[in-house]
Amino acid sequence: MEAVRPESGGGGAAVLGAEGRLAPDARVHFRVTRFIMEAGVKLGMHSIPIATACTVYHKFFCEANLDAYDPYLVAMSSIYLAGKVEEQHLRTRDIINVSNRYFNPGSEPLELDSRFWELRDSIVQCELLMLRVLRFQVSFQHPHKYLLHYLFSLKNWLNRYSWQRTPIAVTAWALLRDSYHGGLCLRFQAQHIAVAVLFLALQIYGVEVPAEAEAEKPWWQVFSDDLTKPIIDNIVSDLIQIYTMDTELP
Repeated sequence: MEAVRPESGGGGAAVLGAEGRLAPDARVHFRVTRFIMEAGVKLGMHSIPIATACTVYHKFFCEANLDAYDPYLVAMSSIYLAGKVEEQHLRTRDIINVSNRYFNPGSEPLELDSRFWELRDSIVQCELLMLRVLRFQVSFQHPHKYLLHYLFSLKNWLNRYSWQRTPIAVTAWALLRDSYHGGLCLRFQAQHIAVAVLFLALQIYGVEVPAEAEAEKPWWQVFSDDLTKPIIDNIVSDLIQIYTMDTELP
């Protein structure tokens, strides 16, 4: 599990570098968060612990230089820490074996030899370092509960045929999951992200909210009073950049 060595450090908000090209650090973070998600699924983690692991990872690299740390070791420690924070405790041995299988498909579980114990100690020490760097602020408000509430409300607004013939809910959940490939979770409020992914899901399928033209305020502002269209546009733009990155990376 060798470190990925990008050309520049830091986990800033920018996805694009000079001349509109994807910034090297954004590429690394995309790959590593994809690893977190896939490893999390194989470990049986629920959606909230996986989201917390991704958020911890992104937040750490907002404070630390990417050149100084192995991002995959940070990712493994993020998974381990998120399990504690969200009370879905994971064994370091399971994290190590799932990670080893991810990087070496078809390989056998690691023997309990010196290499295994060195890696386990590295995960634990990295977890302690991350807690210090993040000043033990590792509890986050995720958009999931808001999206669940908004979907329930929207289902009652739309006619049954429009709701059943289009996978709006499935698409919104997928958009929310994929948003954690980038740092949206740190740059925008949880309520705003929930509304934005729902807004984009409706746009994708061309579904309009009934009586929108006659309403005093747009439907998305009913869900969040302080939300503005430019904020939605910024979130949607960041999501599109994530999907653009997915098509460009090997």
